[in-house]
Amino acid sequence: MNGKRYKKISKFLSLILRHHPEQIQIQLDPSGWVEIDTLLAASKAHGTKIQVEELLDIVRQNDKQRFSISPDGKKIRANYGHSVQVQLGYHKKVPPLFLLHGTATRFLPSILIEGLTKQNRQFVHLTTSQEMALQVGSRYGKAIILKIEAEQMAKDGYPFFLSDNGEVWLTDHVPVRYIQILEK
Repeated sequence: MNGKRYKKISKFLSLILRHHPEQIQIQLDPSGWVEIDTLLAASKAHGTKIQVEELLDIVRQNDKQRFSISPDGKKIRANYGHSVQVQLGYHKKVPPLFLLHGTATRFLPSILIEGLTKQNRQFVHLTTSQEMALQVGSRYGKAIILKIEAEQMAKDGYPFFLSDNGEVWLTDHVPVRYIQILEK
């Protein structure tokens, strides 16, 4: 599969499995899973034909590990980033001393007033990877990295969860007092 096709299918899967399953008339179960056969048939019926091999390649090769296949190999779900309500079964984890959040500089004024909010997602996304934070921030304009005092937040009672990919940390809100500007 060429890079253009890979990107198109990956974006389509993110849209459907994280935000708008109704666009192809499928329903996710309470944990975010959908039968692979159902997804492929509905995608085809709505103009996006995906081969099962392409789907499996995307799950295996996705650098952000956005998707998982169920242990029985029959279902797929997004690992994080949902705006639709799903229960992914996360367990509380103790975060590292600091975590990072990438954003665009144009969002900084509101962040310094409100903190980091989950917007239309279920969680605020954080990472230990400066590269990932820069990549995320760059999607929306000139990137800036925020350093989050995660360990202190956890000590102060804010829960943290680690997504299935082991790279994306999740929390409900990051108050301003825990945010430092790492890079302008």
